[in-house]
Amino acid sequence: MTQNILILKGDGIGPEIVDEAVRVIRVVDQKYNLGTRLSEALIGGAAYDAHGNPLPGETMTQAMAADAILLGAVGGPKWNHVDAAQRPEKGLLGIRAGLGLFANFRPAILSPQLADASSLKHELVSGLDILIVRELTGGIYFGEPRGIRTLKSGEREGFNTYRYSESEIRRIAHVAFQAARKRNGRLCSVDKSNVLEVTVLWREVVEQVATEYPDVELSHMLVDNAAMQLVRAPKQFDVLLTGNLFGDILSDVAAMLTGSIGMLPSASLDINNKGLYEPVHGSAPDIAGQGIANPLATIMSVAMMYRYTFNREDVASSIEGAVSRVLDKGMRTADIANDTASVSTKEMGNAVIAELG
Repeated sequence: MTQNILILKGDGIGPEIVDEAVRVIRVVDQKYNLGTRLSEALIGGAAYDAHGNPLPGETMTQAMAADAILLGAVGGPKWNHVDAAQRPEKGLLGIRAGLGLFANFRPAILSPQLADASSLKHELVSGLDILIVRELTGGIYFGEPRGIRTLKSGEREGFNTYRYSESEIRRIAHVAFQAARKRNGRLCSVDKSNVLEVTVLWREVVEQVATEYPDVELSHMLVDNAAMQLVRAPKQFDVLLTGNLFGDILSDVAAMLTGSIGMLPSASLDINNKGLYEPVHGSAPDIAGQGIANPLATIMSVAMMYRYTFNREDVASSIEGAVSRVLDKGMRTADIANDTASVSTKEMGNAVIAELG
């Protein structure tokens, strides 16, 4: 069966890191006889520059036809002047909503080789393995009405609407409980129910869903406390469930526990496990074109692709094993090098491919 993968390189360092991940895809395709078919389209700032639209219709058509999508990153200061409706990030939000990619998996796993790269003490992060399950197509990022308006006083006002329906909460809660059941059986739901009615409902619905998973221990935590606990005692968490806004922020906090945001992959899945796979980090325009970006988060996103969309645990494990062996050998890009010599983006990709054999 052919595996149709759409490549969206995006902006900034996106093309550099995706190129290395595509090389990995080609290697495992040959090694495992996967029948991979790759196609490419534009998204984000690159799409705006070419078509005046961060998510052209042709890109969406190709995305709907693909089995899985690999994305680099979008955005950068180059497009700060663009109207809000045409900003590069709108392309990313649009493809998530258009494909119904409501479940975002963001693992924060500390590779043992990188314990010294974390900003926290070794004993706090050694063995860290957290999964953040983030609702991705609702909440304040998509709520209407929204905009910037001028009041009668002449002063401008920006406004956004924070909305979640019971069905949206219930759907993502089931995903999180099922993930916790496969891990260590603990789920912490993060909200702000002391001040936000939306998350009062969130907590009520999560507690209703919990009755279907008596084998999973449910706890609740306010988002400000969760942020503090992530840097105080992160290993207390197994699976974190949260909405779009809080998940966006907390996953970046968790990223730094692992030594570098350049190490963290993510998967955004629909109800049938069709997914968009991308590194957690952004487009890093300050280092774009220098050949020093870390491609490992993107390569690990490819591993997640084979695990969740293509149900090929053997391929996923082989990629993750290759990355681990490269780190064992002391290979480091600049973001995780500390005081050791660093390698280029291409050299890191070469090393992973050599380990894949």
